Amino acid sequence: MKGRGMAKKEGKMRIRAFPMTMDEKYVENIWSLLKDAIQEIQRKNNSGLSFEELYRNAYTMVLHKHGERLYSGLKEVVTNHLESKVRQDVLQALNNNFLQTLNAAWNDHQTSMVMIRDILMYMDRVYVQQNNCENVYNLGLVIFRDKVVRYGCIGNHLRVTLLDMIMKERRGEVIDRLAIKNACQMLMMLGIETRNVYEEDFESHFLKQSAEFYKIESQKFLEENSASVYIHKVEARINEEAERATHYLDESTEPRIVEVVEDELIKKHMKTIVEMEGSG
Repeated sequence: MKGRGMAKKEGKMRIRAFPMTMDEKYVENIWSLLKDAIQEIQRKNNSGLSFEELYRNAYTMVLHKHGERLYSGLKEVVTNHLESKVRQDVLQALNNNFLQTLNAAWNDHQTSMVMIRDILMYMDRVYVQQNNCENVYNLGLVIFRDKVVRYGCIGNHLRVTLLDMIMKERRGEVIDRLAIKNACQMLMMLGIETRNVYEEDFESHFLKQSAEFYKIESQKFLEENSASVYIHKVEARINEEAERATHYLDESTEPRIVEVVEDELIKKHMKTIVEMEGSG
């Protein structure tokens, strides 16, 4: 009994020292099957796939020390798909349904990466852990960020589109709030547990543009209104910006934009406002 228990405990070590090796042709055959399956998932043709069989194939590759081949192969297939198909679709939509096209591409990418992650779960657990690299899903985020969202003119066009829509709403026009919300959520997710991408690609520009907008508006408001009306307008703007941040930007933006509005509309004009109040 004791010997059996020892054998069980040593099971992991024995798997690591597995004597059988796979020849290169067999490895390439298995990888070819997995590659075809990943491409079918990306094309949304996954109904005929056997996830158990694919999982077993990926497991076999990692078990026999071909995790690097699997990982680099995955990276290549995802990169090729995003460069040749997804990016082209987004670029063609720059002047027509841009946000909707980008959001749809992002949703499709997330869906496919979840399925791919399920197939390659053993690689995530073993190869990724041992080599301290990005897990399958996060690898997909990094590639989407670099090959689509931050590629060429796409990042700039996304920023300008979002800022223009917000400016339209400030002027009283109706905009597609959901499209902005989806884009902001995407930027937050692309930061992989940080707000870096959202902050660098959108928020810093949004706060700067907002400061410029309210600097001009403060002059206009001060020239045209009494102190009490001015304060009322300021309160309305602060509430509007706080509501915007919580409804369709990331909620972490709320204190930042409120501070910008307070700086531009109140703090920089305290003396003027007090004098207006006194003269009334």
